[in-house]
Amino acid sequence: MIADLIASALFLFAVIDPLGSVPVYLEATKQLDEKHKRKVAIRGSIIAYCILLFFIVVGQIILEGMSVTLDAFQISGGVILFLFALTMIFGEGKPGSEKQLIKDYKHVTIFPVAIPSIASPGAIMAVVLLTDNHIYTLEQQTITTLLVLLVVIITMMILLAARHIQKRIGEYGITVISKVMGLILAAYAVQSILSGLKDFFAS
Repeated sequence: MIADLIASALFLFAVIDPLGSVPVYLEATKQLDEKHKRKVAIRGSIIAYCILLFFIVVGQIILEGMSVTLDAFQISGGVILFLFALTMIFGEGKPGSEKQLIKDYKHVTIFPVAIPSIASPGAIMAVVLLTDNHIYTLEQQTITTLLVLLVVIITMMILLAARHIQKRIGEYGITVISKVMGLILAAYAVQSILSGLKDFFAS
């Protein structure tokens, strides 16, 4: 139980990648004063959690409404997460690619801070996978929801201390950590694909 809890926490930390959001946040808020920077960090984190919570609650309903089987969902979800992980490993990385999305520096709380920096497509897919009604009990899904909240709170605290963190480890260090998170995510994605294929051929 504890091992599963730690594994889920590490997976969520990898897919949300709080440190990877630091350069994005700093770039997005570079024209704001300290008071408004704090507001962006807090509001962006709250909005991101609400988005993830929405998909935790509604994601399963949408999939079942589309008659998507569990095996198909595990395989497709694993593929999407794997591709997302590859962009983290071999692409520009989360900081570089998401900073390029900033066009309007006056309205950055929702885009790109909340989404896609914190509540990324990979994070959305991950929370839906981790709260599948066919695999996880209500208790496990509740724990996962709380873990998501914990990771988002940690992300918010990291964003509030973003300038100090970047001074300590630098943007290059943040990019390296983001790529390591991508490796962890890729491993989970492959496991999801293999589990889906195993169950499909066993049925």
